[in-house]
Order: sequence, then structure tokens, then C-alpha cells
Amino acid sequence: MTRAAIQSVLDSQDSLAKEIFVVDNGSSDETPAALPRDFPQLHFIRSEKNLGFARACNTAAKKSRAEFLLLLNSDSRLEPDALANAIPWMRANPDCVVAGAQLLHADGSRQNSIANFPTLATELLNKSLLRRLWPEKFPGKEQIFAAPIVVESVVGAFMLIRKSVWDALGGLDERFFFFFEETDFCLRARQKGFRVVHLPNVRVRHGQGQTARQISAGARIEYWRSRYVYFAKNHRALTRVILAAGLWLRLLVDLFAAGILTLLTPGRNDRWRSRWRICSALAIWHLRGCPAETGLPR
Repeated sequence: MTRAAIQSVLDSQDSLAKEIFVVDNGSSDETPAALPRDFPQLHFIRSEKNLGFARACNTAAKKSRAEFLLLLNSDSRLEPDALANAIPWMRANPDCVVAGAQLLHADGSRQNSIANFPTLATELLNKSLLRRLWPEKFPGKEQIFAAPIVVESVVGAFMLIRKSVWDALGGLDERFFFFFEETDFCLRARQKGFRVVHLPNVRVRHGQGQTARQISAGARIEYWRSRYVYFAKNHRALTRVILAAGLWLRLLVDLFAAGILTLLTPGRNDRWRSRWRICSALAIWHLRGCPAETGLPR
């Protein structure tokens, strides 16, 4: 997947000067040997441990002197004209500091590419239902956009950022190890009066969590941890209490339902077994006081 992501940048049909940074967060496979060998033009940064997404991006960004930064997930692939469409639009619209793309599945169907700032509604209610009932407030893959639109936040699989504003905001907040860091960055940018925009004519194929899926329970714990960090940073105490109570209740319901369905379909439904394992891991993590060492490997 990482090779394909890099190759899609190299195959991009534009005349832009580019520098490609790959930050290796403590991989244990052949990555440190294979990528520099296969792509000698890379700036390859090797860490012996997992720095987390935010710190890894900050590490690479400090070494760049480019006009724009593109955060591209390792399971993403640019369409050939993606940057040719995105960069001129950003240059023509200097008040836009973050641009996101239309993310696509392998078959070309649309993924959710726009994210709302997390609230009690987004975290405790069904997001698909919110998008259908209030599409103007909660834009999603159900809508086809003919032109760029201003949004609250974009999904970080493709996140094009004006470097001057990145530096002014101090990059990504490293309190987020994995998840919510791009949402927090968009919030801080908007608080400074800048625009965050979704560009529907910029298209990117995205594996949608293929890397995180390899350690599904650990990744889910990181998602919950980052969600708590986001609310602690950006919401009042009462909101955080309601969130914690509501999430715990939902978790118990999900755990019970997944356990019952796993028992009713013993050995025949991997989906419910996997869901039960993840819910169990989350419940145990909470009962242990949400220890920092549990989750993805550090």
C-alpha cells in the first residue's frame, strides 16, 4: 500500500516540484530497506518506535520548505490529475488553508470525505442518520457536489495544507496519538478565520482504515482515547461528563448485543466475533482506568 501511495505521487500528471517524506513509525517488516531502495528520491525518516501520526507528520514537516504540505495516508492513491486540480485552486484562493479531496473506494464509489466537528450529537447519535436528516449541516457521501464547498473539517487521508499556516499553528497537536488530529487542526485554522474546503474534483482512492484494521482493537482504543482528548481540549466539563456516560452506555449495549449474536452464530459470523472482541477490549480498558500503555504499540 505504501509503495502504491508513493508511486501515485510520482505518476501525478503535473509540473509541480515535489519532495516526498516517508516517516517509518517503528515498522518491523522490510520497509526500512525496501522503500529507500525502490524510491531513492525519498526522504526516509526512520524511528525505532511508533511516534504516533501527529508527531511523525510534524517531524517531516519541519524538514520541508515547500509552499504546501500534503498529508497522504499510506493506504491512499492520488488520481493522476489530483494535484493539478488542487494546487492551482489553493493558489487562487489564499484564504483557504486546508483542502480535502473526494475519497473513493477501489470500485469508484464515494466515501465520506467531510467531517463535522465532534459534538454530543455526532458522537452519541447515528452519523448516517444525521447526514440524511440534515444534509446541509452534516454533508456526506450521499451528496454530489459540483463545486468546492466550505466545510468544518476534512477526512485526513488527503489533507493539503498551506505551509505558512501550518507553521503558525504549530503543526498537529501531539496529544493526539492517532485519530482526531486533523479535525483539531481544522478547528484551530477556522478559529483564526481561515477556510477549510472540500474539493470534489480532486479524487483519491482510499483503503479506508486498512492499516488500522491490522490491529483493530488497539486502533479502536486509540480512537476513543483521542476522542476524549479532543473533548477535554475543546468542550466544557458538563459536555464531557455527558459524553462519557453516553458512550459507556452505548458500549455496554453493543457488548451485550455482539455477545448474544456471537453465541447464536458460533463460529459462523466473523463480523460479530470481531465486534465482541473489540467491545470487550474497550470495556476492559475503561475498567482499568484507560491506561496510556494500552492501544497501538508505542
